[in-house]
Amino acid sequence: MECVVLVTGAGGDAQGWGNMDVTLAVKDAIIANGLDCRIVQAENREEMLAGLKQGSCSIVWSALYFFTSREDIIGIPPDAVWVADVLDELHIPYIGPSAQTMKNLIGKFDTHEILSGHQVRVPKHLLCPPSSCSDVDFFPAFVKPNGESRSVGINENSVVENPDALAKQVKFIQDELQQSALIEEYLPGREYTVLVIGNGKNREILSGRVTVAPEHYGKYPVLRSDLRGVGLTHVSIPGEHQEEAVALAAAACNALGCDDHVRIDMREGADGKLRIMEVNGIPGLKPVKSWSPQIYTLYHPCEDPYTALIGKIVTCALERTYEK
Repeated sequence: MECVVLVTGAGGDAQGWGNMDVTLAVKDAIIANGLDCRIVQAENREEMLAGLKQGSCSIVWSALYFFTSREDIIGIPPDAVWVADVLDELHIPYIGPSAQTMKNLIGKFDTHEILSGHQVRVPKHLLCPPSSCSDVDFFPAFVKPNGESRSVGINENSVVENPDALAKQVKFIQDELQQSALIEEYLPGREYTVLVIGNGKNREILSGRVTVAPEHYGKYPVLRSDLRGVGLTHVSIPGEHQEEAVALAAAACNALGCDDHVRIDMREGADGKLRIMEVNGIPGLKPVKSWSPQIYTLYHPCEDPYTALIGKIVTCALERTYEK
């Protein structure tokens, strides 16, 4: 019987699909699909290697990009040991994008640069540093940390209208999160999120429209960290832009080399066209709450859509590894 090893640790919630409760839900879903599954908790390379040796392993699915003792932010340290790098060294297959793709995705600026190089629409953008705030020639601008998820670092001051406000928010990102700030043109339109699962002919792309009741927003309708994961966001099948969102997601996955399961966030620009804001390499998998399960349920309202979603991700990943 195939055995899926789930790797998690202190950073599982900040970096990946969720905490240990979520990991246990993923394990139950994998077993319900007729596969074996076990969990390895690791804070470093050595602990993961020891855990992998304790039983069979057909494929690894990690909630961690890299090992860290932090539970609040991703905050990539310069000496990070990336899980996918270790697995590649050991020739152990894993679920999700390749090691290099994972690194490209966690750095939003790198994602933007790759996509724009493949003529996939993204906002105007620059990274500060190495660029300077004085290089920004588009306002309003949107300021966010380059390497976070779950709207960490996003607040009422994230949309800036002038150079002074920009400099203040960039300093906030650098001081509070110890990382560069990604500065984008502000996209004023509607928000979308797109689930991509599977590969090749088995790839499925499902788009969702993200809404929040207007009274929860400030001056600008941005998804602050306090709006995420608390039941205030609503995901529905889009009435508009559905084909555009699917085509844009497919182009992004092809350009970036995404495998198995990613989620892509998009927003309308002033011209009414969608642009990609972020590609999440380890999307959340909280039952009901996370956007991937919500979107899958909208399109597959079966008796147990969560188990079906997990089963499809794992099955497609195993098939991909068999083909190599």
